[in-house]
Amino acid sequence: MTLTWAEFRRARRRSRQAWVLLTSAAVALVAGLGWFFTAGQFAALDAPADGPREAPVLAAGWMNAVPSVRSVPPGPAAGLLETLEVKGRAAQDNYDRSAFGQAWLDADRNGCDTRNDILRRDLPDAEFTGGSRCLVAAGSFREPYTGRLTAFRRGAASSKAVQVDHVVALGDAWQKGAQQLTGGQREHLANDPLNLIAVDGPANQDKGASDAATWLPPNKAFRCHYVARQISVKAAYRLWVTPGEKEAMKRVLGSCPGQQTITATAQ
Repeated sequence: MTLTWAEFRRARRRSRQAWVLLTSAAVALVAGLGWFFTAGQFAALDAPADGPREAPVLAAGWMNAVPSVRSVPPGPAAGLLETLEVKGRAAQDNYDRSAFGQAWLDADRNGCDTRNDILRRDLPDAEFTGGSRCLVAAGSFREPYTGRLTAFRRGAASSKAVQVDHVVALGDAWQKGAQQLTGGQREHLANDPLNLIAVDGPANQDKGASDAATWLPPNKAFRCHYVARQISVKAAYRLWVTPGEKEAMKRVLGSCPGQQTITATAQ
């Protein structure tokens, strides 16, 4: 088949247009993949903009404060941070969870173990196992670390979806002064409602024993309270901070200069 000159030019023009379209599509695909593997996959997991800004400490009528080494003074959290000792981590090779006593004792002597106290405190619609006034069976709440609505249901497989986190991780505390505490003081640190929050299980696992220099809640609205709570716990139990940790805390509090310390008062 013989083409005329005009037909040949039209065919060549259509061919160029097709290549331009294919090239543009390829560039867009590469750019899209680049965005996804840098920021995109994390943007999809961002906490809701209206996530919780704080978490309770005590609940009036049935929770009691746990004695700490010293009282947390009211006032700006940034000011209390300046009173904390700053130095490097101590060795962790001798850390053992048992140094903080049996997990989830009834430290406030209200008749219920600490874990169920915290679940009851943090889940506003908590339901109880039949016949019990302590054992939380189910509930839902706006979880503070991610900001998402989260459901708790007691069970071997389902309970881990909501965990009770030590705001100052026990492994972190061990490296920053807890080795000098008495056994009873460490037991109180591990069961103090000031240092405990019900949170998303995977977020808690991601945090591990990290301090503020290496992990902060994805819910940015909660970070000021979270850092102020860590400072308050460290002050209450005479724990120190590392230089990097202090700088990270100062950066967070720089966005909320009015943030106050967190004290063990009934709410």
